[in-house]
Amino acid sequence: MQENWIGKSQGLKCTFRFVDSPDGIEVYTTRPDTMFGASFVAIAADHPFAQEIAANAPELAEFIAECKQGGTTAAELETAEKKGFFTGYSVEHPLKKSWHLPVYVANFVLMDYGTGAVFGCPAHDQRDLDFARKYELPVTRVVSDGDLTDEEFEGDEAYTGPGRIVNSEWLDGMTIDEAKAAIIAKANHDGWGTAETQYRLRDWGVSRQRYWGTPIPFIHCGDCGVVPVPKDQLPVTLPEDVSFEVPGNPLLRHPSWKHVACPKCGKPAERETDTLDTFVDSSWYFLRFASQPGDRPFDPEVIKQWLPVEQYIGGIEHAILHLLYARFWTRALNHIGLIDVKEPFASLFTQGMVTHETYSRVDSGNGQPIYFSPSEVERGGESATLKADGQPVEIGRVIKMSKSKKNVVDPDDIIAQYGADAVRWFMLSDSPPERDLPWSEAGIEGCARFVQRLWRLFGQYDAAATGEDKALDRKAHQTVHAATQDIAALGFNKAVARIYELTGATEKAAPSASRSAAIRTLLLLVSPMMPHLAEEAWTAIGGEGLVADAAWPAVDPALLVEDEVTIAIQVLGKLRDTLTVAKGLPREELEALALASDKVQRALDGKAVKKVIVVPDRLVNLVA
Repeated sequence: MQENWIGKSQGLKCTFRFVDSPDGIEVYTTRPDTMFGASFVAIAADHPFAQEIAANAPELAEFIAECKQGGTTAAELETAEKKGFFTGYSVEHPLKKSWHLPVYVANFVLMDYGTGAVFGCPAHDQRDLDFARKYELPVTRVVSDGDLTDEEFEGDEAYTGPGRIVNSEWLDGMTIDEAKAAIIAKANHDGWGTAETQYRLRDWGVSRQRYWGTPIPFIHCGDCGVVPVPKDQLPVTLPEDVSFEVPGNPLLRHPSWKHVACPKCGKPAERETDTLDTFVDSSWYFLRFASQPGDRPFDPEVIKQWLPVEQYIGGIEHAILHLLYARFWTRALNHIGLIDVKEPFASLFTQGMVTHETYSRVDSGNGQPIYFSPSEVERGGESATLKADGQPVEIGRVIKMSKSKKNVVDPDDIIAQYGADAVRWFMLSDSPPERDLPWSEAGIEGCARFVQRLWRLFGQYDAAATGEDKALDRKAHQTVHAATQDIAALGFNKAVARIYELTGATEKAAPSASRSAAIRTLLLLVSPMMPHLAEEAWTAIGGEGLVADAAWPAVDPALLVEDEVTIAIQVLGKLRDTLTVAKGLPREELEALALASDKVQRALDGKAVKKVIVVPDRLVNLVA
């Protein structure tokens, strides 16, 4: 994703020479493997060659002007109608001199990427195919994923998937990667092209015309130009007496804040009223977390001790926003020698988003949807109505919570009703953290009931209890071992599931020292997830200090090994009893235990046993 955002692409830069001329058009392509499928060359509207011939071609000049009025973003170019203007020129194909390709000025080619010129291979690029169909240009298949190898490509959907090269002379049978390498090697050897890596880095606007942000420490002077604020006047602080009643940046309208003397000449000047984008601040604040000297941003030696950050957790949007900018920032600081670290984060975990269905109505005046928040809607069965008028609203898809769609839930209301621990437990338990979490009121209610269950169980802790429950001891230690691994792997929902199991087993167990130990273990296991409940319960059972400072429960490796198994006892294939026995018990002993069962004897009803089938550590089946 970051690579796409940076716009890194590896390909071939080559020259398509004009017919009967040493001059030509330089083209950059990431798909040199498809060169035998080329049917035209297209150049950008502001390409030097287009500008040159437009000087004496009014119709082309008019087309170029039309192109400049259109959108230039990737999305706009993708959806816009593909248009071209034939220049009257043709170029020779680099691999077949007798093969002449028409040169068009096209509205979908940008000058700021590559060379501002491309060759079109319609069969394997949708944009090129749309263009070729419009201007009746040849469409030749040169990549096939199976038996379909006909030279003439049918249909209006380009094939962009994997496959082998066809209809390409000496490239036939190669994979796409093999063909790319072969073409680049030939172009380099014959002197008409070279391998090249291109970048199309998206701009990052670091300033914003708003109050909320870090002031940019520069002063604009009519005589001296842009002057940095002297160090002894830093930091520049924002004024607090601002008004937001009028749209726009209140710093521009403030009567005094922006007016200062120029640090150089002393004449009246003005502060920069733009503020820094918050991504600028967050692109290096992890350095400040690690080191906070009073006289400089950070101490390089301390940074060296703590960085890189071991685990970065963020939504998918972070991968191309905060995370990418933080990497740029770190690289720049490393490049100028201020820090030794090149990468700020050792590992990335992409979390899912919290989602909720939407509620809306169409505005009869303008035909646009009007959205309502969940608190404004009465949900019942498969329908929903607006509380204000009792009239139906449309239930939309479950999507990421968004202020514009109003499908957000006020956490204050939820916490006030159910408590922060129940909300946190629901968010950890409902789904893996890498997946989206559909918000559910019923789910919150269930988690709130579990909080009460735990509180009642913690109240049954008895420090003076005696007696051993070996099975419960084993279950507790196995739970600690597995849940610890789950938490370390960010598998919180798995850890929660194990805690549910241990809770059930502990509730069913008879009072004993083992049961009290299991209750204490449960308290420690839930403490990172239900800190409020855990601290209260820790104090109630006589724990010292805070549970947050208590040691994590230790694991006895011996108790991780199962030394008992549950054997199913069947009569004629039907389950009649279960027995818990030592693991690995001999066949004869299992048979004897099965025959000694009262339930089995009742099922046999005096019949003689003709055959005994024993599956070690699993079952005994008696055939009468």
